[in-house]
Amino acid sequence: MTGTLPAGLREFYENPAVPVASGDERSRRQAVMLARLLPPEPSLVVDVGCGDGSAAATAGPLLRDHRIVGIDWSQDALRRAATRMNHVVRGELTSGGLPLADASADAVLFSEVIEHLVDPDSAMDELRRILKPGGHLMLSTPNLAAWYNRVLLAAGVQPVFSEVSLRGIHGRPGSQVVGHLRLFTARALRGFLAAAGFDVVTLAGAPFHGVPRPLRLVDRAACAVPSLASILLVHAKRV
Repeated sequence: MTGTLPAGLREFYENPAVPVASGDERSRRQAVMLARLLPPEPSLVVDVGCGDGSAAATAGPLLRDHRIVGIDWSQDALRRAATRMNHVVRGELTSGGLPLADASADAVLFSEVIEHLVDPDSAMDELRRILKPGGHLMLSTPNLAAWYNRVLLAAGVQPVFSEVSLRGIHGRPGSQVVGHLRLFTARALRGFLAAAGFDVVTLAGAPFHGVPRPLRLVDRAACAVPSLASILLVHAKRV
């Protein structure tokens, strides 16, 4: 996780019990999308908010001709990522910025990060800074308007992915506190990225590994309509 956080959030994300990975299926779909976009010659792919490196490990075989560098704010996450990635470095999206030169990255992986940020606007400014003109942004985030959240909210239940406390679960399904501060619908995400200087090329859906097994076929089917999917996958380009 990267970004400037109040002391309480810093302590939260340095806790090894807090999950920093979010499922191989999302990572695989994202990597397939990016592999089709990159040229044959080696490119620099920066995994911003790399967590424990599991997403990069899943993407690695599909991006083996390219260099993947993981950046995270959490020292605990970086220690784990170093067991899965060859290149990891500490950095923050604000407070000095990422340790990369302007227009140096061909692509940025930004997987399940934006929903954790206090200041997503400044974060997008920094990603835009390090990307080359026309560079690829591969962003994923939970969908506030996922098919089951529409049912839950209609029934007066707190939607999945949304949280009201860092200390416990209140009013929603699930058993883990993961620190979500921002949530997007497909429409909101498109508008947000456009305002940040990115052109949304593709918006797709991905399943959520936490969906109960009897409902997983429904969750996969919902991916055909991204606005209903559990996870939003976006390919955008720096304008």
